Amino acid sequence: MAKTQVFDQSDNIRTPFLRGILTRSLTDAGLAFESAYKLSSDIREQINSVDEITTDELRRIVTSELKKLDEKEVLDNYEAIIPAVTKTMVRDRKGNLTPFSNIQHRRSLESSGLGTDKAAYITQIVYVELAESHHDAVDSKEVGRLTYEKLKQHYGKEAAKRYLVWVDYTHTQRPLILLIGGTTGCGKSTIATEVAHRLNIIRTQSTDMLREVMRMMVPIKLLPELHTSSFNAWRKIPGSSESKESPEERMIHGYIHQAELVSVPCEAVIQRALNERVSLILEGVHVSPVLVKRFREEKNAVIVPIMLAVLKQDRLKHQLKDRGVTAPERNAQSDYLSNFESIWMLQSHLLSEADNNAIPIVANDDRDKTTDRVMRSIIEVLQKNFHAKVEDVFGTD
Repeated sequence: MAKTQVFDQSDNIRTPFLRGILTRSLTDAGLAFESAYKLSSDIREQINSVDEITTDELRRIVTSELKKLDEKEVLDNYEAIIPAVTKTMVRDRKGNLTPFSNIQHRRSLESSGLGTDKAAYITQIVYVELAESHHDAVDSKEVGRLTYEKLKQHYGKEAAKRYLVWVDYTHTQRPLILLIGGTTGCGKSTIATEVAHRLNIIRTQSTDMLREVMRMMVPIKLLPELHTSSFNAWRKIPGSSESKESPEERMIHGYIHQAELVSVPCEAVIQRALNERVSLILEGVHVSPVLVKRFREEKNAVIVPIMLAVLKQDRLKHQLKDRGVTAPERNAQSDYLSNFESIWMLQSHLLSEADNNAIPIVANDDRDKTTDRVMRSIIEVLQKNFHAKVEDVFGTD
């Protein structure tokens, strides 16, 4: 269930209702922690069915509940608290000043692999602390160090370390090339879209689209195996039906042949991103270990291969069925469910190849969790060459 969003009209920002933040406000007003926590929990239950509530409406509910508790001193203190509206300006590494942005701060935390709710919680804590500091401007390094300390305090050293690694990477200006492979229907496009949104990556490309362009340029008579699904490509290769190979071997042979053809535009797209030094997400069934190997030694970019997987047959069948509903034009090209065994065999091949080539395999069983796992996989690649200390990234106090 989605969390109730709290809309702050003063700066047009929406954040999830966080019991911890309200508990802190109540304890600051003088209410004992146990009572503050219980009251915050009760209020959460009250507004749980509401999609959005303004800060003024929330304060009225809190005030009403405090009156019921007959906590006059606490009520007076709470009403005297001015909602935190930060006008703090943040000075970047070049000396430019911009207002602190909750949205950008939360995204930086999500980029380090922190879940959405946890990221919103840390952002709110940092937001409040900056507002209470009464500083007109702070250095971005100071905001980063404060965030690092709050992460370590609330979610441990590992979460803080991942954030440190991510911030250090953003200073390098190296592009990120994320390569997402996986069998038909495993959710590659959906996850690619989510990751692109979190990382603010504008350039994304599907290998299906590249294959479609090739189909427009190359007649079906010339390359019939290009004009069919990856798991059925073997049927169009001359002599395959008479081959003594097993059905799985024939299917894999056809997939590899088609993937080699599509690898030409895939390499071109990746190379252009490298030349222009822009980040790219390339997703599709044709993102194979062979393609990954061709760029793995690239030093001027961060190359992160991921193999998505749906490990339960029923779930993959369900996703294939949904795909036919949400994208009927795809369903017209092939009957996915009638070819399910081939699709499942293709996944087994892709996962085996990924495992043999040390490519991370990410189970896609929940969109948000899978996106978090992909983020962490990116951080794990960055950590391999990370040797900086906190003071190197954020400076000394």
